[in-house]
Amino acid sequence: MLNKLQTLSSEVKQYLVITANYWAFTLTDGALRMLVVLYFHQLGYSPLAIAMLFLFYEFFGVVTNLVGGWLGARIGLNRTMQIGLVLQVAALAMLSVPDQYLTVVLVMAAQALSGIAKDLNKMSAKSSIKALIPKDSGQNEQQGTSFEGKLFRWVALLTGSKNTLKGIGFFLGGALLTLLGFQSAMLAMASALFLVVIASQLLLKKDLGKAKNKPKFNDIFSKSASLNYLSAARLCLFAARDVWFVVAIPVFFVSELAWQHHHVGLFMALWVIGYGIVQALSPKLVNLSTKPVHAVASQWGGMLTLSVIALMIALNSEISVTWVLVIGLLFFGAVFAINSAVHSYAIVALAKEDGVSIDVGFYYMANAMGRLLGTIFSGLMYQQYGLMACLVASSVLAGLAALLVTQVKVTDEAVTA
Repeated sequence: MLNKLQTLSSEVKQYLVITANYWAFTLTDGALRMLVVLYFHQLGYSPLAIAMLFLFYEFFGVVTNLVGGWLGARIGLNRTMQIGLVLQVAALAMLSVPDQYLTVVLVMAAQALSGIAKDLNKMSAKSSIKALIPKDSGQNEQQGTSFEGKLFRWVALLTGSKNTLKGIGFFLGGALLTLLGFQSAMLAMASALFLVVIASQLLLKKDLGKAKNKPKFNDIFSKSASLNYLSAARLCLFAARDVWFVVAIPVFFVSELAWQHHHVGLFMALWVIGYGIVQALSPKLVNLSTKPVHAVASQWGGMLTLSVIALMIALNSEISVTWVLVIGLLFFGAVFAINSAVHSYAIVALAKEDGVSIDVGFYYMANAMGRLLGTIFSGLMYQQYGLMACLVASSVLAGLAALLVTQVKVTDEAVTA
């Protein structure tokens, strides 16, 4: 095993370090979310009130992606990744205080730090890939061996494995709460992640992702029409998921279908794991060599829209509501995972290699904005109008994403730029 690692190229070794870093962070991210949900449920908080604890987590993701991409281009992705890890350690340490100091304000502040940390880490990891992929195979047209195929495969593997591990993190959070308690679990995760900080500082290249020319702050706003359309499509795509997935579905399962909270948590964890697996496998399920990327993305966006419409029709039939929602969520998750993977490939392909993090950061700012809007409206719309209204909003947003992405042009020059 060690001999095989020694024979790998420096680019692949760096990719492995980044992936391991991202995995470690993601485990703590998923575990932290589940720990907060379960612990504050024990304290008597309502599902909607618990969801609002994550509001700053999503809001600061918007700000972080917008500024973080510019910061990464100036100081290097190694440093922004390290900053993200250190901030996550700080957030976990903040939540390890005794119960009497664990106020809502403190939890929201810790979630804000965690949101900044997560998006710095994600932006750094995604941005690093384009710079690391060897370009000596660009003449090979077979998907999977061409630069385009490698880029799709590496992005899908990183993103898919991250989502799978986030689901495993949900399990980890529940287990740590049972075995160690809330405060001890936070300290254990903070200690483990601090070791990752040290390891990645030693192993990552110091100038990874640093732009040759220092970008100005106003460069954070994209001047590419395709990137703007792709970012708008990403916003709609993630709002289409979260407008019914974040608050409406968990509350509906508990209040209308009488599911136990641990059953909801288990289902959500399995959903995220399955979502990640499909995302990692998407290069085997989608062929980008026969159609333009925007055509493939639009086609899968249309399928996502139809899946929500079919779910609404089924909910008005005589079929069991429980089975309709479970099967509908699984199908929606699989189609959404492929949509997300194709979009993630498109942004890395479109991004300029010199200062890649600026374009990637702008794009994931839109991603975070979609999650934020979806989270807010999931609670508001469900509380005012019920689950069906959330699904109507989801179908409209998914349809908009499919239309917007038709304007995205990923050329061969963009892919290899």
